[in-house]
Amino acid sequence: MNQYGRSFRLSIMGESHGHMVGIVLDGVPAGLELSVADFEQDLGRRRAGAKGTTPRVEADIPTLATGVFENRTTGAPITIIFENNNTRSKDYSELIKKPRPGHSDFVAREKYGANNDYRGGGHFSGRLTVALVSAGVIAKKLLPEVNIHSELVEAGGSTDIESAIDQAIKDHDSIGGIIETRATGLSLGLGEPFFDSVESLISHLVFAVPATKGVEFGSGFDAARMKGSEHNDNIVDSTGRTETNHAGGINGGITNGNELIHRVAIKPTSSIGKTQKTLNLKTGEVDQLTVVGRHDACIALRAPVVIEAITAIALADLSLQARKISTVLSQKDLAL
Repeated sequence: MNQYGRSFRLSIMGESHGHMVGIVLDGVPAGLELSVADFEQDLGRRRAGAKGTTPRVEADIPTLATGVFENRTTGAPITIIFENNNTRSKDYSELIKKPRPGHSDFVAREKYGANNDYRGGGHFSGRLTVALVSAGVIAKKLLPEVNIHSELVEAGGSTDIESAIDQAIKDHDSIGGIIETRATGLSLGLGEPFFDSVESLISHLVFAVPATKGVEFGSGFDAARMKGSEHNDNIVDSTGRTETNHAGGINGGITNGNELIHRVAIKPTSSIGKTQKTLNLKTGEVDQLTVVGRHDACIALRAPVVIEAITAIALADLSLQARKISTVLSQKDLAL
């Protein structure tokens, strides 16, 4: 389905080449200051046009269609819409019979048949991440004491990101990347064991971002090559502060007061300039495919703000849940 969250709930909608993409947010408290200007910085970080990104540039001016009155949230569901104006759907006509290797084209057709909107990847497109970024803007407003920052730390297997992108462009190919996120100022005790652990809820959203192939927290997979004496984070004071942070700020699914750290692996863009092989759905034979259109050589360049946004969404949901629980407990204490 297309919904996420308990206390901070979102429902995503739209297609890459449809009239618009957007999101509906429910559970946002009334009275939060919110205007179109609040979205400019993060939407600008996601916008295409720079080297290594797609030439398709949309204005991405959010329409706050519902839930906002005189620049304040009303407490009702908030609807945010982004129009699609810069589309070239004819570039995708060949994909009706020749699905792109590595993309959703084949499985989407199998699942939805001729009803699937294949243009630009339809509902499976990274275009919809603009809606996630807008939700992240509001989520961060609900976490004023928390600082969340994501950045691309590696592309194409190299920390020399610019050179890796230059080579990918020269080769008419694409590369992936690794995005690292750090969050400070988190309160101790967010999250629940097992199914609502902080890792589980963030990972749920991480894999809602197209092109994501992996996530790790703290020392991640390196932990498997460490001894307990190396991996254990010695606790040094009553706030939970530790000497090291191999746990990435989480123990038992619950924030421990230290910096939350996670890294996300983004795969190379499926649409590349090199000729590939795929099944021709009309002939039933393996055929050659040369993808045309406007695509990113490294989609990971535009993804840090998206990963930052989904991290904020998960933490805002957990924070609102914690506040509700705290209110209920306080009311019970007063009743006693």
